Amino acid sequence: MHIRLKELRKERGMKLKDVAEAMGVTVRAISRYEEGTREPSVEMIIKFCKLYEVSADYLLGLEDETGTKL
Repeated sequence: MHIRLKELRKERGMKLKDVAEAMGVTVRAISRYEEGTREPSVEMIIKFCKLYEVSADYLLGLEDETGTKL
């Protein structure tokens, strides 16, 4: 998941600070999620899905960008 989080942020031209502000957490928290050293809670996963407009299955690596199950 951490790789997709970083890819999604970069694809949207966002900085860590932008995501942190949108999510209501610190820049360090977002950085840890993207590094894979911290796993987001279900609540945070939902917020990421809404922010990036992707499904939880995509974010979790259960489907690809076309919606095909992996």
